[in-house]
Amino acid sequence: MPFLSETLSRVKPSPTIAVTNKARELKDAGKDVIGLGAGEPDFDTPANIKAAGIRAIEEGKTKYTAVDGLPELKAAICEKFKRDNNLDYTPAQVSVSGGGKQVLFNALVATLNPGDEVIIPAPYWVSYPDMVLLAGGTPVAIEGKLENAFKITADQLDAAITPKTKWFIFNSPSNPTGAGYSKAELKALTDVLMKHPHVWVMSDDMYEHLAFDGFEFCTPAEIEPGLYDRTLTVNGVSKAYAMTGWRIGYAAGPVELIAAMRKVQSQSTSNPCSISQYAAIEALNGPQEFIAENNEAFVRRRNLVVEMLNAAEGITCPTPEGAFYVYPDISGCLGKTSASGAKIENDEEFATALLEENGVAVVFGAAFGLSPNFRVSYATSDEALKEACTRIQAFCKGLT
Repeated sequence: MPFLSETLSRVKPSPTIAVTNKARELKDAGKDVIGLGAGEPDFDTPANIKAAGIRAIEEGKTKYTAVDGLPELKAAICEKFKRDNNLDYTPAQVSVSGGGKQVLFNALVATLNPGDEVIIPAPYWVSYPDMVLLAGGTPVAIEGKLENAFKITADQLDAAITPKTKWFIFNSPSNPTGAGYSKAELKALTDVLMKHPHVWVMSDDMYEHLAFDGFEFCTPAEIEPGLYDRTLTVNGVSKAYAMTGWRIGYAAGPVELIAAMRKVQSQSTSNPCSISQYAAIEALNGPQEFIAENNEAFVRRRNLVVEMLNAAEGITCPTPEGAFYVYPDISGCLGKTSASGAKIENDEEFATALLEENGVAVVFGAAFGLSPNFRVSYATSDEALKEACTRIQAFCKGLT
């Protein structure tokens, strides 16, 4: 009898974490490596937020809290949804977890049965399909085309829905592409969802505040109030507030769903870190001006990366509306051989050779469900990005 669960054989380790770890190992071994794999801001957590965490420690707020979040944090989250998204929620409709990933996982575990389908636009965040598989469901990918900025259409969504569809996972601005859906594009999708009342919506809004060039963020329940009772609106403090290591994600939705998610969390991790929760209260209630300041740096870095990658032979790189990623197409690099003799037949081979020969760590597109591409996280210094893109240009020029 096998010792490990059969369920585990259906999933794979996170490729983004694997790339980050590989880059770290090479650096530790003395290699000159620039890592562009990690999806976290290089900015420090703002001082007022750090002070709130320190104050919580000094005041002895280090005990267990309510399973899915402090009442004060839930109140701050309700205020955030009203302020930013014009959505009215009560604390009973809010769940707080150890990061956005746990929020999503709790919801899937609480709702999926064998045979249930979950529609996921591709390219997608690497964890979506594997979390669906771990929860016993079946992921169904819809491919967003390069010519449509990697976004899916209403017709594609309508065609993918079956009687077995339970969830539609929506993410804008997107990880890995940075593409954002306009209000008109999202309205077209929500019109389809209104035709299928058995389909629930899981909206991952983690990059809400990282929106550029006048792009107006919108979320499904805001665009279509008719979806309010079957939408889980997910967010967190990781990205906009530079708090990835604090591990606080949250969501709001119907009371019955939130109660089911609370039950899952009560028998897995229990409450999120108390110190992090107090810091998150300050993040949501405190000054927000630094977000726009950080976004100025992100726009500058995005423009630098897009320009330099489009100057690389064989690469096409669209300009995204938000997040801190670009997702260049490398069709023009396939079927070639690198300067050191590596065959480049797919994006994984491209990323491997780029790391080994030129010391740049990126995540290959197949990990996100759409090839031939790779993801660059430009949440690092301008100097590192310029050097990395120079190396990518040199790598591509050396392909024959």
